Amino acid sequence: MHNSLSIKETKEGIILSIFVKPNAPKFKIELVETEMIVYSTEEPDKGKVNKEIMKEASKLFGCHAEIVAGVTSRKKLLLLRGANRVYVETCLKCKEF
Repeated sequence: MHNSLSIKETKEGIILSIFVKPNAPKFKIELVETEMIVYSTEEPDKGKVNKEIMKEASKLFGCHAEIVAGVTSRKKLLLLRGANRVYVETCLKCKEF
């Protein structure tokens, strides 16, 4: 289903390419064609958006999540430590965003 999304498997875990939209009314993740859009409730100030994304992704995928690229950009790379492709794809299929 989400094979077209940018999901890269590394020795540390899975890297997801995401696009962030800050100042949303509620936190949500939307899968649109080949892009994962993350709506953050925080303002893009002092890393608040990044902290919210890491916290919510950790809860969603049940593993440590960290931003490894794009800290000040709307396009980011999110590392899900210890996760594998099958697990992440299953989470994306089963969760309602």
